[in-house]
Amino acid sequence: MLSVRHVLDLDEFSLADIELVLDTASSMLEVLRRPIRRVPALRGKTMVNLFYEASTRTRVSFELAAKSLSADVVNVSASGSSVEKGESIGDTVKTLEALGADTIVIRHSASGAPYLAAEHTNATVINAGDGWHAHPTQALLDLYTLRQRFGRLAGLRVVIVGDILHSRVARSNIWGLSRVGASVTICAPHTLLPVGIGDGHCGGLPRLEVTSDLDRAIVDADAVMALRMQSERQASGMVPSLREYIRRYQITNDRLERARSNALVMHPGPMNEGVEIAPDVAHGARSVIQDQVTNGVAIRMALLYLLHGDANGTI
Repeated sequence: MLSVRHVLDLDEFSLADIELVLDTASSMLEVLRRPIRRVPALRGKTMVNLFYEASTRTRVSFELAAKSLSADVVNVSASGSSVEKGESIGDTVKTLEALGADTIVIRHSASGAPYLAAEHTNATVINAGDGWHAHPTQALLDLYTLRQRFGRLAGLRVVIVGDILHSRVARSNIWGLSRVGASVTICAPHTLLPVGIGDGHCGGLPRLEVTSDLDRAIVDADAVMALRMQSERQASGMVPSLREYIRRYQITNDRLERARSNALVMHPGPMNEGVEIAPDVAHGARSVIQDQVTNGVAIRMALLYLLHGDANGTI
């Protein structure tokens, strides 16, 4: 089973942990392809989705994952809950545990919120995205999608383009890709790059290549991951203009000609088509964006099973 009790970020995962999750996800994907997409592996377990932020893909995929394993699922949003009355995260997770939660999946706008939750409950906590900090399950599904297409991860060259500064997806992917032996290049305007990200002094992140020249970064890339350009950041003056950002950093078919002939295009969603990615690229032959969504259910099934399932059981 996994060496970790909670899933807070991939810096806590060993290479063996990551490989175990990816291998288990393949079995879960087979379950999802059956006529009846349900197994009794987690019957009697309860998972609570505790979402303080809006979400579609992540919340629904966790719900589908738990239900496919026959777990009970409860969805809680901050709106309409005791959170509106001032209840703390600690008290909320204690209450959910007392009500029978075995797993609490939490998304929060504040970095570190899942770590705080884990300190106040005996239930398993899974980070579904916290502020600008981390999104480990997204990174795991990205790794799985890459391995699914290339058959390996070590030695791949992955370029992550866009708003790195505010991206929890980028941070978790940097940890995950580095752990499995892939090389990572980060590309963004200087104003959207965290200070020290290229020299190993940014939140303990490993060293990686950093550039603001996308045309150079994309040369011989095996995969290009576009990140959402958050319009609220542009409005606050982080880039000169949206038009300038599109001209320099949008993923287009012309730019992809510089990458390897079998290079993949990825995006964690939601997409701003026509901004960080051209529509014909988003829906083109190189795109694996829909595969990422499907694989997200399998990865979350794998995590839930490995955290709570019977190691000797069958799926």
